[in-house]
Amino acid sequence: MTVVVATFYKFVTVEDCEELQRSLQHRCDALALQGTILLASEGINATVSGPSENINQLLADLRNDPRFTDLTAKLSHADDHPFGRMKVKIKPEIVTLGQPDADPTVQVGTYVAPAEWNQVISDPEVVLVDARNDYEVNIGTFKGALNPHTDSFRELPASLTTQLDAQKHPKVAMFCTGGIRCEKATAYLLKQGFQEVYHLQGGILKYLEEVPETESLWEGECFVFDERVAVRHGLQPGSHELCYACGNPVSERDRAHTHYVPGVSCPHCYDRMTPEKQAKQVMRQQQRHQP
Repeated sequence: MTVVVATFYKFVTVEDCEELQRSLQHRCDALALQGTILLASEGINATVSGPSENINQLLADLRNDPRFTDLTAKLSHADDHPFGRMKVKIKPEIVTLGQPDADPTVQVGTYVAPAEWNQVISDPEVVLVDARNDYEVNIGTFKGALNPHTDSFRELPASLTTQLDAQKHPKVAMFCTGGIRCEKATAYLLKQGFQEVYHLQGGILKYLEEVPETESLWEGECFVFDERVAVRHGLQPGSHELCYACGNPVSERDRAHTHYVPGVSCPHCYDRMTPEKQAKQVMRQQQRHQP
């Protein structure tokens, strides 16, 4: 079974989160969709999968709401649902930065369409920043991009404070998986006094979808937060798998390493695995494969 995977978000005031949560959960269940929708007073953030006509129906339903009339979605395909169930959750933020003043509805960086992105980041005065976490950057990024070396998005402001200076780096271009993290990150940089701040509209996923591989400046694969693990140009499934012990993506080279035991350990976490932890992972792996 081939399913459509739809990723979408929008920063907009949502005052009825609990009511919207109930109605969306009911609607998604009725449409046999799977995935996660996050709601907060600042907006909506979602990745859902299902038959094409059912995904289109959900998007149409949302666009009938005046708050989401201009909602756009990035669509890709998978052989099966990359999620186990459908969850609609209420959170304090739809993407957690921990900086209340970074409000994309007040100010945000300049959007750059994928077709224009190469030109922007080729400007020698532009500092290119990857707004994602370290494990994401390690499997793919744009050549020459600054890696903030973070383990969570919340760490990004502190990292950027040590690596960027508004006086020395007036031009900054940022990118992330689907664009949502850059909405907040560029809003934060503008608050800090940076003059020219750009971000990739639709994120890496839109770039990989629209820009031909022969013209692409992307190197590697793009980590995604579902069972596909990573995608490459054309949003085709990548070669990485997930280590169920530590959550890191593991490459073909990692899987050939002596420290890689499926479901138990990988080269990223082997040194932290005590005999007790390994035994627990072995048990979990056995349970996972029980009929």
